[in-house]
Amino acid sequence: MQKLFQTIQDDLLTYQGDWTAQGFWALAVHRFGAWRYTVRIGLARKLFSLVYKILFKAVQILTGVELPCEAAIGRGTRIDHFGGIIVSGYAVIGERCILRQGVTIGLRHVNDVVAPRLGNDVNIGAGAKILGRVVIGDHVDIGANAVVLSDVPAYSSAVGIPARIIPKSVGSK
Repeated sequence: MQKLFQTIQDDLLTYQGDWTAQGFWALAVHRFGAWRYTVRIGLARKLFSLVYKILFKAVQILTGVELPCEAAIGRGTRIDHFGGIIVSGYAVIGERCILRQGVTIGLRHVNDVVAPRLGNDVNIGAGAKILGRVVIGDHVDIGANAVVLSDVPAYSSAVGIPARIIPKSVGSK
């Protein structure tokens, strides 16, 4: 329980203490949902699961963010603008990533249940779609409305439909 509160407190710091930020709500509910799997007492876990499902649906309706607890989300991740954000439960998002409105991180094909894996410090522009069995490296910028269907190496930008990869200067952020 202490680890849960510490992680939520860290998320609050990411939002400069603004507990009213909708992205913070989505992350807090996500963290709670992931934590409930650690509860060993069956009846308590079922109760926490019910609470999670209610909170998940409330956040989904009020913020337009679908962030299932099965997705692995790193510390310092920020949902900068809410609305229309969908993250697959199979996705892995690294630390200090930024998601903006309209972002989808999900499956490319229903029968291929492998979602994208994002590295650290990935900045995703509004409306971007990252789909399927792709790996996004560290310090990558995904342009607004880009559709990423292939791997993006570290220190690159991905822009366009389908996204084309543009290397950044070595060591730039």
